[in-house]
Amino acid sequence: MTSPPKTVLIIEDEADAAELFAEMMRVSGFRVLKTTSSTPALSLINTEKPDIVILDIMMPEVSGLDILRQMRQDPELVSIPVVVVSAKSMPADIRVGMEAGASTYLTKPVGFLELKEAVERALDNPSTAV
Repeated sequence: MTSPPKTVLIIEDEADAAELFAEMMRVSGFRVLKTTSSTPALSLINTEKPDIVILDIMMPEVSGLDILRQMRQDPELVSIPVVVVSAKSMPADIRVGMEAGASTYLTKPVGFLELKEAVERALDNPSTAV
């Protein structure tokens, strides 16, 4: 008997990028949820309890870093791995993202294999997926 597919939640304000990431994850066998707004993101995470989150940092309403920090402070969400995918690529940006609790930090543009491998690493070992 096969287990149900793992669920990935994509939080990305650029609709084209969100759909591209979603398609990458669907092809990899994931159940995909996505939102292009950070406002409903935390309630969606609380309701759905995804296996992993792909998160953009630069969001218009609430920053991805704020979402990540809130997840890391919530006992029910703290263990959900988060793969940050951001255009912010300076070493200081990456450090801030990792310190906020990201499992992995990827910089845009992201290729299919790079994203797939980062997600798989984060799911296999959420605490050391860097």
